[in-house]
Amino acid sequence: MKTLVCAIGGACVWVTAALSAYGQGAADTITLAAAIELALRHNPQVVQAEATVENAGTARRSAVGSFLPTLSLGSGASLASAQRFDPATQRVVTGSEDAYNATLSLGYDLFTGGRHFAELSRARADLGAAEAARESQRWAVILRTETLFFDALRQAELLELARARVRRAEESLTMVRRRVEVGTATRSDTLRARLELANARQAVIQAEALTRAARFAMARQVGREAPVVPRPPDDLAPSSLLLSEQEILAQAEQVSPAVRAAEGSRAAATASVTSARTAYLPSLRFSSGYDWFNEDPALNGGRTSWSVRLSLSYPLFNGFVREGNVDRAEVAERVARIQEEDARLQARVDADRALQALRTAEQAIVLAEEALRVAEEDLRVVNERYRVGVVTLLEVLTSQINLDQAGVNLIAARYDYALARAELEAILGRRL
Repeated sequence: MKTLVCAIGGACVWVTAALSAYGQGAADTITLAAAIELALRHNPQVVQAEATVENAGTARRSAVGSFLPTLSLGSGASLASAQRFDPATQRVVTGSEDAYNATLSLGYDLFTGGRHFAELSRARADLGAAEAARESQRWAVILRTETLFFDALRQAELLELARARVRRAEESLTMVRRRVEVGTATRSDTLRARLELANARQAVIQAEALTRAARFAMARQVGREAPVVPRPPDDLAPSSLLLSEQEILAQAEQVSPAVRAAEGSRAAATASVTSARTAYLPSLRFSSGYDWFNEDPALNGGRTSWSVRLSLSYPLFNGFVREGNVDRAEVAERVARIQEEDARLQARVDADRALQALRTAEQAIVLAEEALRVAEEDLRVVNERYRVGVVTLLEVLTSQINLDQAGVNLIAARYDYALARAELEAILGRRL
């Protein structure tokens, strides 16, 4: 299995993943797009959000159905013995009392004070809020997946950097031993070179452990048992955004998933207030029925009847239940409005923070690339000077440490940029 990592010199090279070190056998490689798709499929929160949307859709369908008439069909049969005791007369009477009946009834609410319309508005708002919450949850999972994906890539590059440090330490130790043989180096130089080699090997062990943990975390995110190796994107270099800074901040306040979810919750709360107030209005219902009776178990014959009813209902007083429902709905609406406003402000703050982190990472990449070039040249010059005996091994080791740190800084800057861009996209709910 191979993975593409960037060497400290900035050039991308293919290196073989040391999977045997992890004791897991062959591991799967995965692209970022595939990781996001699997994470969305296996994430419990996304599945729960999907179920919430389905339930909200069912509630909206029920709200639409409340505008339609109700229709019911019923039937029954009763049998009694020929001789039976009549409790009313305290005598035994004779005669069959078999009875068969069927009923067809229709009912329709002519007026409910606007309750059906309010419930429909609330159901639609609940559905919109559920869809927005689902979208917000999807982007949260996407951001989490990208964070784990880039962290695994970061750890893999740091592992290669640690291995490169071991190779340089081994080269330095070999060079020192040669100089010791010809008498141009001291015993102290050998000890320092061995110490640097031991520290470099310890760094490799730690990097391997972190890489293993990152790949297992990535595997859990995508629903796999074995660790997965992320495949680096074709290009992680900074690129221009599709929107200006002002457009980004404006969209964060208006159409970000978090704001849309807060808007849906506020709309649902407003509809709940309207629905609660409809209890102060009367309701008018129309109903009718058609009944059939027969004493014999046959469809022919028997007696029929029909009825039409128009009923008006108005609760004059119900123990302040209406007032309590309205008060609770109004309080919930005020809270929802404040939460909506806070969500807008928070979205703007988060977008600005991510945008500034993106700009900072862009500058850090430029500086880190320059520092890496300087550190490479400095190590080359110091190595040449050490070979001719102008400088000590301590200066060589110092230059190596500076080069290692420059490589770490460049890796950090590159992935800080990738994560800042992913966070900004998650805030806006769109790709940039």
